[in-house]
Amino acid sequence: MQSTLSPRIADSSQSQALKLSSLHPSVTSNFKRILDIGGSLIGLLVLAIVFVPIAIAIKLDNPGPIFFVQKRCGLQGQVFHLVKFRSMVTNADELKAQIKNEAKGLIFKNRQDPRITRVGKFLRKTSLDELPQFWNVLMGDMSLVGTRPPTIDEVSQYSDRHWQRLNVKPGITGEWQVNGRSAIEDFEQIVDLDLRYQSRWTPLYDLFVIFRTLYVVFARVGAF
Repeated sequence: MQSTLSPRIADSSQSQALKLSSLHPSVTSNFKRILDIGGSLIGLLVLAIVFVPIAIAIKLDNPGPIFFVQKRCGLQGQVFHLVKFRSMVTNADELKAQIKNEAKGLIFKNRQDPRITRVGKFLRKTSLDELPQFWNVLMGDMSLVGTRPPTIDEVSQYSDRHWQRLNVKPGITGEWQVNGRSAIEDFEQIVDLDLRYQSRWTPLYDLFVIFRTLYVVFARVGAF
């Protein structure tokens, strides 16, 4: 179930109307939605095939939940529950304050993050941890192609420029994925890429990004 992120979204009826008027054409594209549904069904089929061995590996490596569920902000700041395979220890959130943030701006990255499990490192490098997000795509909270879905604490610090990236749905992949992936450590660069996607978007451009993503994933470009 979605909820709306306050206080930014609900600050006034005027600002709400402004945000609604700034929705990107991709949001109402029937082609994009059909592509999302078809792609998510294929992704969920792959998930069904690999689920058992991944689940067993996660449990044996670090006992705890198989899935990692976290509140993220989507289109226009709507809050949804993002689902991934768990790649960190179960108390990762409590340990976050002890880990140095190597990124610049409103993202958190650490190449040698000790919270990541052995199986988690493999899942991240192969992007297998992302497979459960196809459920988010099928439900309409996400798209195959879009922005990196930010956390609530990140969005609470957004400027007007940063908010523009939420004019499209968050995606499993996007410009950041095919132009550096985890190697991008400057949030402003991510914003630049997200806004570039919005300016370039066409239905065919989504297909282009998807095909480039397949290459990036299989070649493990920029993954850690």
